[in-house]
Amino acid sequence: MDVLVERTETGVAIVTLNRPEALNSLTDSLKVALRDTLEQLGADDSVRAVLLTGAGRAFCAGQDLREHAASLATGSEAPLSTVTEHYNPIATLLAGMPKPVVAAVRGMAAGAGASLALLADFRVGGPKTAFLMAFANVGLAGDTGISWSLPRIVGHAKAVELLLLAEPVDARTAFGLGMLTRLTDTDEDVLPAARELADRLAAGPTVAYGQIKRELAAGGSGSLADALAVEAAAQNLSGATEDHRNATAAFVQKQRPVFKGA
Repeated sequence: MDVLVERTETGVAIVTLNRPEALNSLTDSLKVALRDTLEQLGADDSVRAVLLTGAGRAFCAGQDLREHAASLATGSEAPLSTVTEHYNPIATLLAGMPKPVVAAVRGMAAGAGASLALLADFRVGGPKTAFLMAFANVGLAGDTGISWSLPRIVGHAKAVELLLLAEPVDARTAFGLGMLTRLTDTDEDVLPAARELADRLAAGPTVAYGQIKRELAAGGSGSLADALAVEAAAQNLSGATEDHRNATAAFVQKQRPVFKGA
């Protein structure tokens, strides 16, 4: 199977891109599987956090260029239809996931693979982790939300540099730029560290986390009035949860709150 899903007892769904022999490059079948998987997980209240990773020595090498070259050879009138059919829905589902997303980025994340990682809320990498905005190297513009996520993380000027020059970004540089949230001492530590973080998030107030993500998405692209309106709606929704009532009572009683995600 191109995409594997493991559900843990803590409420984490571990989603693994499973084409290790091809560095988890993205074929149409993998993209369809990933799109459908993300849609299912987003609607499943029993899933309280998502961990995205890749099998083998790379996170994801981006578009499978062998498949793309074959498509170009057919003379298709819309050789990049995969952007609207696959990449856009995947980006929308990842960015709008109503629960935290952690990416365990072992090895290379290139092209759309880098885009996927940068849409996660947290990114954990190791010494061999690297990012490559590879689009311009094959004469393409960016996709899978990279023009939205990258400037938010590194700033506009640095995003221009990374996309136009299309040079690899090593792990330490990526950590300094905020492209990695955490940098482990060894590559073997990446997945366990990401799992630990996902478990911690899964034990938190899932509804509030989703609303915070919604607030940040609106606050980064609209006016103050827009942000305040979203905040008011988000607080009304969060304030009606059992988690809010129980956590408030626990605080008053000087107890540790237990969140149920509802």
